[in-house]
Amino acid sequence: MSSFVPVNDPLLNGNEKKYLNECIDTGWISSEGPFIKQFEEAFAARVGRKHAVAVCNGTAALDAAVEAIGIGAGDEVIMPTFTIISCIGQIIRAGATPVLVDSDPLTWNMDVSRIEEKITPRTKAIMVVHIYGLPVDMDPVLALAKKYGLKIIEDAAEMHGQTYRGKPCGSFGDISTFSFYPNKHITTGEGGMIVTDDPELAETCRSLRNLCFQPQKRFVHERLGWNLRMTNLQAALGLAQLERLDEFVKIKREMGQRYTEKLMGASGLQLMPVKMDYAENIYWVFGMVLKDEVPFDAEEAMKRLGSAGVGTRPFFWPMHEQPVLRKMGLFSGESYPVAETIARRGFYIPSGLALTVEQMERVVFEVRKVMVKG
Repeated sequence: MSSFVPVNDPLLNGNEKKYLNECIDTGWISSEGPFIKQFEEAFAARVGRKHAVAVCNGTAALDAAVEAIGIGAGDEVIMPTFTIISCIGQIIRAGATPVLVDSDPLTWNMDVSRIEEKITPRTKAIMVVHIYGLPVDMDPVLALAKKYGLKIIEDAAEMHGQTYRGKPCGSFGDISTFSFYPNKHITTGEGGMIVTDDPELAETCRSLRNLCFQPQKRFVHERLGWNLRMTNLQAALGLAQLERLDEFVKIKREMGQRYTEKLMGASGLQLMPVKMDYAENIYWVFGMVLKDEVPFDAEEAMKRLGSAGVGTRPFFWPMHEQPVLRKMGLFSGESYPVAETIARRGFYIPSGLALTVEQMERVVFEVRKVMVKG
């Protein structure tokens, strides 16, 4: 059998080495280096925002965003149940209450038609999380936020280069966040970005990422922050990656098109829509859900594919079923059937930027084999 096909392999053959060498040659390797500002400014311009604040990872970006807009005890934040646990952490730590919404069965994003029924006088924000390849349908969310005077926190971690009705993802929130983990379209190894048009929010985030040091009295603190700083090395990597974002998006869409064409006829698989009326799929990952008639679940499918040398990853596990959150007494008796189904029957196959056509052909062959065996 040929070598294992990893679920992700980044593409680092642009200016990454050149910029990293510049960091080493100049000695600017900490968060004080010049690539930080260059990366922030270039990224802000790319997503159409006035301010960008680079941080050490996407979770840190979310934590700072929640803190910066003033989420606290007694507040409620509406969010999808089907997402990564990073989204909920700071809401809970701040003493606020996460209020969950089920998924749309077609796109796997939050079902925007179920948001309004969750709004109460305590609701302060809606956290929008764009999942896997297609953005959340934002127009209804924006209308609700305006109607009820709510803030929008937009998690665009998986949406580098994606647009909603022609406008960049990451440009819709009062505050929006990105991740630069190695499986993202742009990677800095670990890293994240907060973007906003509000200068006060941006300044608050800059302070929060830097332990809330004060300009005059550095070690006298009026507020508790974190050390969320990105290094110059990471920013150098990110800048080199950002230069190629359009190329990376093209590669991802071609990958998605090839997989879709080859797997469309495979029985028992629900694939992602190629496009909606508001966006074309960007295929951060290529996900699939096993239909009801398939006699095994995603865990078994992934086990079989792993034995055949194909890497996979499970879908997110819903927030209302997370043991750590249930132990806190959260979400007792709550059920979100769509999220529960896609979590158990969904997974994704190798989707990295460095994936070759030959590797894709092999993945398709093995997926089809698993589905035929039943």
